[in-house]
Amino acid sequence: MPQFDLVIFGASSFVGQILCRHLQHLQEEQGLVFSWAIAGRSAAKLSALKAELGLQELEVIVANADDEMQLQAMCQRSKVVVSTVGPYALFGELLVKTCVSQGTDYCDLTGEVQWIAKMLARYEHVAKITGARIVNCCGFDSVPSDLGVYFLQQHAKQQQGEYCPSVKMRVQTMRGEASGGTVASMTNIFKEVAFDRQLRRTLADPYAICPAEFQSRISQKTMNLPQYDDDFSSWVAPFVMAVINTRIVLRSNALLAEPYSQEFSYNEAMLTGQGVIGSTLAMGIGAGLGGFAMAAVIPPTRWLMTRTFLPKPGEGPSEQAQREGSYDLRFLGISPSGQHIKARVTGDQDPGYGSTAKILAQAALCLCQDINKETKGGGFWTPAAIFGETLIQRLEQHAGLRFELIP
Repeated sequence: MPQFDLVIFGASSFVGQILCRHLQHLQEEQGLVFSWAIAGRSAAKLSALKAELGLQELEVIVANADDEMQLQAMCQRSKVVVSTVGPYALFGELLVKTCVSQGTDYCDLTGEVQWIAKMLARYEHVAKITGARIVNCCGFDSVPSDLGVYFLQQHAKQQQGEYCPSVKMRVQTMRGEASGGTVASMTNIFKEVAFDRQLRRTLADPYAICPAEFQSRISQKTMNLPQYDDDFSSWVAPFVMAVINTRIVLRSNALLAEPYSQEFSYNEAMLTGQGVIGSTLAMGIGAGLGGFAMAAVIPPTRWLMTRTFLPKPGEGPSEQAQREGSYDLRFLGISPSGQHIKARVTGDQDPGYGSTAKILAQAALCLCQDINKETKGGGFWTPAAIFGETLIQRLEQHAGLRFELIP
């Protein structure tokens, strides 16, 4: 019988520390009841975190990402293992393999679609046998997008009697700094892309992580270039998280018992405004993202970026900056009969750190306490497919998110 509800693996990382402080807040200020422990490779760093939190009874588990025996011992002691150790393509596979073999549930923060595709191919069939439920992308990427679409679709069904086969998400506003872990994951992807043609095909395929039996292969519109969006009366620019978010939303459509549509289409972009200012800003964002991608592929410039101005894993904004961050995402669904339905998802802290930590905490608690294995069994799940309305309620009550229809 597992000893803990949650074990936080990588607790001494920057996001891990934020997550631990939030878990402490949930217990001491909000009265939530759950048992948890912290884990990682450095006993000294974990002990320092325990002392900082002032939780004398908090258990410390020493486990290295490349030590299978230590990971097995850790997984046997917890209902859910929560991993903040990335880039996951470099450090994540053995933990997923161990959770799957032990039948232990798992959540993480990855946004690395190529790694998810690899884990699905290697371990999904075993997870269905052992009962391990693996839920990737439980942070800003991709919970607000995935559950935002789910929320809109449920209301479309209630109000109009049908789901929307077409949905757009547009970033209205977003305040916050890029996560060092996210930047490290992105630069690692570009590094791999330079030498792996199959990886380039995987990243280009919007259905890369959809089940093989899901045959919907309609062409998905990619928003890689600045353009004018008539539905939002605004210029739009590429959104850096769209690559992972769109794949997760499409997989949710495939996994849900009643899919949005076999011909479902979805895309994401950033609103930049109208007129010359809007078009100029859209072009600037597009050029900046393109320049970053090109520089990240070339070894010398990639080395220069990671050594100079890019945030490093373990680095991040102050607590004040986290509190002052926010985001506002807008969703537009179009029904088969041409009716429009609009929704928005807002978060009250910066997306990459404060809000992500709160989302991850609620996803892990939801998996542990709310979703039983008889209803949702072993396998690789998306947030919308396994959590649905239950996580939406948790996020609104405990994580500072709001899901609203727009009249």
